[in-house]
Amino acid sequence: MTVKEAIHVDPEILSGTPVFTGTRVPVKTLFDYLEESSLDEFLAGFPSVRREQAEVVIEWAGELVQMISRRYESAA
Repeated sequence: MTVKEAIHVDPEILSGTPVFTGTRVPVKTLFDYLEESSLDEFLAGFPSVRREQAEVVIEWAGELVQMISRRYESAA
């Protein structure tokens, strides 16, 4: 699964807030949960989100952080 398959953005759904495809669960909610608890607790609270979707989004976020870090280091 790709991040484009895991995340959906539509102006008709939550005013264009990125959500997990097939749900109305904002992607930001996953990260809010991870600050305080675990992926398993997030998935228990939002059963419409599949584990694979959440894992793809977490991996993608990690890749973004690494990319930003490399750009920051090369600019210093």
